[in-house]
Amino acid sequence: MEIDVADELDRRLIHALQLDARAPFSRIAEVLGVSDQTVARRYRRLRSADLLRVVAVPPANFHAHGRLLLRLRCVPGAADGVASALARRPDTAWVQVVSGGTEVQCITRARMPGDGERLLERLPRGGRVVDLTAYSLLHTFYGSPGGVRLLNALTPQEAGRLGRGPDAVTGSGLPHCDADDLRLLNVLAYDGRTGLAELAAATGWSPSTVRRRMDDLQAQGALHFYTEFDVAYLGYRAGTRLWASVPPAELTAAGEALASHPEVVFAAATTGPTNLAATVICTDAHDTFRYLTQRLAALPAITHVETTPIIQTRKRLGRLLRPTLDG
Repeated sequence: MEIDVADELDRRLIHALQLDARAPFSRIAEVLGVSDQTVARRYRRLRSADLLRVVAVPPANFHAHGRLLLRLRCVPGAADGVASALARRPDTAWVQVVSGGTEVQCITRARMPGDGERLLERLPRGGRVVDLTAYSLLHTFYGSPGGVRLLNALTPQEAGRLGRGPDAVTGSGLPHCDADDLRLLNVLAYDGRTGLAELAAATGWSPSTVRRRMDDLQAQGALHFYTEFDVAYLGYRAGTRLWASVPPAELTAAGEALASHPEVVFAAATTGPTNLAATVICTDAHDTFRYLTQRLAALPAITHVETTPIIQTRKRLGRLLRPTLDG
């Protein structure tokens, strides 16, 4: 089915929420030059259609016990069921069907020692998956996969009235969340705009304690709010995962250069036969070709590139809301 393309107001609303995901509708309305009711109505419509959602997650390198980038090659017709099973797990993100529907890729996040090994043991098995590879994510160069820098729907002056958007926190020494914090994070993982009263009921804290703890976690770099949305709704219909090889001595420079490209929504150093993974979004196949042959080709340190087209995204950053179908 053909997906509608966002109009200018929807694009401006999405850009505003990228900059300040929990901004009151009244402040967004003031920046956009429309009424509070219009902003609320647009947000509810996009939210109910699963085209837009605010979620809260720890930053890219928060999980000290590791993140894995998985590739599961499936028999024809099995990828949908495998992707659905992975999407239902609370420890997965960016579950995507790629390569003509015969491969599933996703990111897993381990909260405790040994979680990564236990997760691999519980992955779909049997005749559906013919090959499984797991690469450790070693360093994130750009880790805001909902942040489409190509959007630019607001003027610099308008954007300045809201904020500068989420930055990937990639340093070490970040604090760890305790059990009480996890109750808060679990609610925000479904809806990052959940009100203080609802968060207080879920955690058993007072609204003032909830606000203070959220502020503390954000200040410590342990909590980020992201605006995730269907990039096809914004006109970007061609998503591609890149697997590149770079000499180790040049990996940092190449990763940072790749992360600076506006088409790139994720870039990280990994283990495995290739050591640099990235996700690129473009408007169509011609735009993807232009990116590969011009912008990417201008990075001389990259000696090999494998591309896998993204056919469907079953899960983004936040917890899965829609029921998925078993294949």
